[in-house]
Amino acid sequence: MYYAIYIMLNKVILIGNVGQDPEVKVMQSGSKVVNFSLATSESWKDKNGEKKENTEWHRIVVYGDKLPDIIGQYVKKGTKLYIEGAIKSRKYTDASGQERTIVEIVIQNFSGIVKILDSRNTNNNNINTNNNNINNNNNTNENKQFEKTDFIDDDIPF
Repeated sequence: MYYAIYIMLNKVILIGNVGQDPEVKVMQSGSKVVNFSLATSESWKDKNGEKKENTEWHRIVVYGDKLPDIIGQYVKKGTKLYIEGAIKSRKYTDASGQERTIVEIVIQNFSGIVKILDSRNTNNNNINTNNNNINNNNNTNENKQFEKTDFIDDDIPF
């Protein structure tokens, strides 16, 4: 007897540039949300050898208590980000009464990653929703202590 296992996954990975400064808001529940757009581009040469480029814009929404503040502090227009989140669509009624659907990349409840890839940011900050903090990957003496290989061969038991 064979059993079918159905696995479903809703995961989006994007690398792009932030389109405008993130906007942090406080919801009625007290938790925070930050919204910003992310541009991803691809370029190619057409059959005539001309360079072509296409840019897609993605709406990013991050929920949480601390993470929106961290993003608001460190991420600015033009920052290059690595984003892992879930794609979600929602409907709303616009000012003219017409129903619209919007597609967003959502990061919430320990389910995504935001990494700052920009070399202009000297700390190379990584923001991970699994622990809602920033890990600075700069080369301080504290980090270098783990890189030292001052071993004496006699101490190795094999």
